Amino acid sequence: MADPSVPNASPTASAGLAPGDAAQAFDSLEYWKAGVREIKTFRGHSHGVWTVAFAPDGLTLASGGVDRLVRLWDIETGRLLKSLRGHTHDIRSAVFTPDGQILATGSEDRTIRLWNPKTGEPTKLLFTRYDHNVCCLSLSPDGLMLARGSHNKDIKIWEVTTGTELMTLLGKDQYDHHWTPCVAFSPDGIHLASGSDIGKIKVWEVLPSGEEKVLSNGHWLDIQDDDTTDYRGYFVEDEGGFQKPMSYWIGALTFTPDGRTLISGSRDATIKFFEMPQMNEIRTLKGHSAWVRSLAVSADGKVLASASDDKTIKLWEIATGRHVKTLKGHDGAVRAVTFSPDGRQLASAAFDRTVKLWAGGPDSQV
Repeated sequence: MADPSVPNASPTASAGLAPGDAAQAFDSLEYWKAGVREIKTFRGHSHGVWTVAFAPDGLTLASGGVDRLVRLWDIETGRLLKSLRGHTHDIRSAVFTPDGQILATGSEDRTIRLWNPKTGEPTKLLFTRYDHNVCCLSLSPDGLMLARGSHNKDIKIWEVTTGTELMTLLGKDQYDHHWTPCVAFSPDGIHLASGSDIGKIKVWEVLPSGEEKVLSNGHWLDIQDDDTTDYRGYFVEDEGGFQKPMSYWIGALTFTPDGRTLISGSRDATIKFFEMPQMNEIRTLKGHSAWVRSLAVSADGKVLASASDDKTIKLWEIATGRHVKTLKGHDGAVRAVTFSPDGRQLASAAFDRTVKLWAGGPDSQV
């Protein structure tokens, strides 16, 4: 993975460099601009796929979805390595710890499960008595803390190694009962961003205080005739979503590697950039025609990938907000997208029951 603090050169600049230096010289923007092609499709899920994650070594993919199975895939061969059973409802989120020793999965069965990805054995079950659907997980950069977003107003953080619940984050407004379905740790692990079902975004100081530091309107707009609150809880099985979610529901949050920018995606089909830590809005990206469900940033901080219910993946230049490419290949809503550790591949998961692998660079490049 490229060090974001090291200036990036074009791929041609790596000539004559040692292998370790070549990784730092890799320019993800030039690479993905040069061309994108679908290189593999992983088939095996019997229903829609909500989440996909690269193992830190870049050799394995984990995916999960409506069929309640965590599937582990060999990236090189496309072979299904293991199917992990345990969840009893949709699997919404999957994340590997930085050392690759633990895979955490969050589900609408209200639990988080920790697995040994090498053996497929479950190691811990995390849940709280009054919890609800878990729909987002975020690991601190050191892999020691795990935060969950869910259909609750609070945010829970666990210690990964022991499974101990460390803290509950609750906002300053005791009358705010909106859900917090989306969370993301900052690259330094000091802050946690959370997005609500009405489109507002909060920034928390995780340690030592656990306090809400900034409340931003984010995507929220105060429209008097917006009566969608009453419909929030009606679940529609075949759509994998809510009958009438609120219009600005935050679907994804991610930080740039330097921690200076927070990026959000919403049901309003837009992507917004905010300057940290004050949460000043920098720009809004428009291009998707439906809910933006997932965001991923390349390791060098130059390229943003966004996945949407409009069945497309879009690539954007982070520095300018310019649209770079649109990837079309899925036949259903794309619910997750993630870069490989080296930034040369992109994995996507969709409700067409497939996981796809994409590569950049000229067509002749292996």
